[in-house]
Amino acid sequence: MKRKLPRAFYNTTTMFGITVAGISLGLIFFLMAIDSFAKNQNPYVGLIAFTGIPPFFVLGLFIAILGVMKTHKKLKKATDPDRLPTVDFNNPRHRRAVATILYGGVFFFAISAFGSYQAYEYTESVEFCGTTCHVIMKPEYTAYQNSPHAMVPCVKCHIGPGAGWYVKSKLSGAYQVYSTIFHKYKTPIETPIANLRPAKDTCEQCHWPKQFYSQKLRDRTYYLSDDANSAHNLQMSWKIGGDERGASQGIHAHMYLDHEVRYIASDRQRQVIPYVEMTDGQGNVTVYRSTEEKITDAQIKSGEKRLVDCIDCHNRPSHQYKHPEETVNLAMGQGWVSPKLPGIKRIAVEALEGKYKTEAEGKAGIAAAVRNAYKEANPGVLTSMSKELDTAIKELQRIYGLNYFPEMGVSWKAFPNNLDHIHSAGCFRCHDGKHVSDKGKVITKDCNSCHTIISQPGPNGKPSVSATGQEFRHPGDVGDMWKDMLCKDCHGVQK
Repeated sequence: MKRKLPRAFYNTTTMFGITVAGISLGLIFFLMAIDSFAKNQNPYVGLIAFTGIPPFFVLGLFIAILGVMKTHKKLKKATDPDRLPTVDFNNPRHRRAVATILYGGVFFFAISAFGSYQAYEYTESVEFCGTTCHVIMKPEYTAYQNSPHAMVPCVKCHIGPGAGWYVKSKLSGAYQVYSTIFHKYKTPIETPIANLRPAKDTCEQCHWPKQFYSQKLRDRTYYLSDDANSAHNLQMSWKIGGDERGASQGIHAHMYLDHEVRYIASDRQRQVIPYVEMTDGQGNVTVYRSTEEKITDAQIKSGEKRLVDCIDCHNRPSHQYKHPEETVNLAMGQGWVSPKLPGIKRIAVEALEGKYKTEAEGKAGIAAAVRNAYKEANPGVLTSMSKELDTAIKELQRIYGLNYFPEMGVSWKAFPNNLDHIHSAGCFRCHDGKHVSDKGKVITKDCNSCHTIISQPGPNGKPSVSATGQEFRHPGDVGDMWKDMLCKDCHGVQK
C-alpha cells in the first residue's frame, strides 16, 4: 500500500496515540450530542465530556508526536546522523505531512479553545456546584433552589467578577475534590466560609445599601401550641434605614455609610462577640467591650477585626434551613396544614424535630408520629378529618425534605441565622445591653431602634393598635421572663 505521509509517521507508538486521540474526540462529540438532545440533562455528562476526556485526547496527541520524533531520529541515524530534517514541497508526501500538521494544529487549537471554554462554563454552572458532589452538596443545593436567589448563579455570590477570585476558587476547589474523594469533609460543612469575598464585590453588584432608607410593614401570624392552635397576629414596621447623607438609622445604620463598625468574635460561627469598635465620619473611635464575655488586650491585638458588611447579618441569604415553628406557621397560615386539626402546631413541630438517620426514615417517621399522636389523644380525628390529616402529613414531609438532611447532619440547629433574634442570638450578639464603652455608653437593646410594633393581641384578645409603636406582649403566660432572657434561650437549640 502506498504511503501518503513520511515514514516517520508510520510506527506503533504514533498509531496508538492517534487511536487514543480519535476515540477521545469521538466520545466528546458523542456525549455533547447526548447532552444537547436529552430532555433532562445529566450533570455528569458535562463533567466527563469537558473535564474528564480532554486530557486523554491531549495525551493521545502527545504520544503520537513522540512516536514521530523517535522514528525520525532512528531513520536519521540510519542514513546521515548530521543531517537535519528537510521539507520538500515538490514531494507530495511532504506536502501532505505539512498540511496534516498545519490543519491538525489549527483543529487542535480550535477544539482546545472550545473545550476549555465549555469546561470553564460548566465548572461555573449551578448544576456543577450543586449536583456533582450530590450527597455533600444536596442540602446547600436544595436550600438554594428554594431561596430568593434561586435565579442567581452560585458563582455570582461565591466568586464574583475578575480572574483573581476565579483562580482562588479553583485552588480551593482542588482541595474540595481531595476532601470529597478521601472523605475529609465535616458533616455538617462548617460555616462561615473562610476568606469569603467582601460583600461590596458581590452582594452590592445588585443591592444598594445607600438607598435602603424606607420602612417596611411586616404582618406575621403565629399559631400557639395549644389544642385550639390559637392565632397570634403581629404587625411590625421595620426600620430598614440607610442614606449616605449622614442620616443613617435603623437596621442598615450598621453599613459603612457614614461610619464603620468592626468586631472581634471569639467563636468560629461569629455568635459570641466580646469586642465592637465604631469609627464615625470624623475618625473618632468608640470601643465597646462585653461585660459578660471578657476579652484581653492581647486577644484584641491578635484577633481579626472584621468590618461589618451584608453577610454578618444576612449570613444565610441562599442556604436557609428554617426552624419548624416558622415553616409550620406558614403552612398553617396558607391552609396547607389545616389549623382545624386539634393541636397540630405542637404535633407537627415535634414530628419534624424527631431524630431520624435518613431522609426516607424521617418522612416515614413523621407520618407515624402524627398519626400516633392523634391515635393516643384524639382518635376520632383519624376518621373525621382523614383528608386534612393526609394533606398535613404530605406538607410536613415536604418541609422536612427542604430543611432536614440527616445524612449530612444539616438542619436549622447547625447553622444560626443572624437575621433575627428568636432562634439564635442574631441581633443580640451585640445589642444585648452588655457592651459598654470606657465612658459608659451602651450598645442599645431597645427593639424600637430597628422595628416598632403596630398591632398585636391585647389583654382582652382584641387587636391593640398604635401607629407610634407599643411594648411587645409575649403570647402565653410567661410573665416578664422574656425581658430578662434572650429569645433563643427558649426558642433556640436546647443544650
